Amino acid sequence: MNTDQIWHTIDAQRAALCDLLAALDDDQWRRPSLCTDWTVRDVAAHLTLQQLGPGAVLGQMVKWRGTIDRTTAHVARVRAAALTTEQIVAEIRGTIGSRRHIFGVTRLETLCDILVHSQDIALPLGLRLDLPADAAAVAATRALTMRWPPPLPATKKMTGFRLTATDTSWSAGDGPTVQGPMAALLLVCCGRLAALPQLSGDGAAELTARTASGRQ
Repeated sequence: MNTDQIWHTIDAQRAALCDLLAALDDDQWRRPSLCTDWTVRDVAAHLTLQQLGPGAVLGQMVKWRGTIDRTTAHVARVRAAALTTEQIVAEIRGTIGSRRHIFGVTRLETLCDILVHSQDIALPLGLRLDLPADAAAVAATRALTMRWPPPLPATKKMTGFRLTATDTSWSAGDGPTVQGPMAALLLVCCGRLAALPQLSGDGAAELTARTASGRQ
């Protein structure tokens, strides 16, 4: 995918997620997401923070909680408490058409965030929000190969397997085969264990055992 295609996909996924969020009731906003200890509201609030400049990023460091993960979670919860439901949806919708991204990362991290976090919200609610396979492939490749930002711990557990998509031309790694829809492979690469049942192949059972021992 070229730059224009990546941003078009980001815009389309943001729009689809906003439509989904706008239809949720109060109870659904309070439900757990696929992110451990994050509610649907926390994840949505996090997605309003995708265009922070250098000053805002440094400002977040004042709220440091010992690790990037804990700090990110704290900032998301503060944001979730500060904004109304309508404001959260409006702020995400307001990023559609913009090519800004958080200082220190690239458009590929922005793509990963919206693809994965939209599923963090939709799947536990039993709702469907399709991911384009070609974009999920780009995001998975980035997740498996990036060195900065630091790679997700879940990607280390993919080592020693041949990951193969069944709905697009994509594969990565060497070893026993683990295959499935590209969206499911992306989610597992990012530690979302809910997608494991969609995977099959000679290595699927071993990968499930390896990943199930950790948190997502």
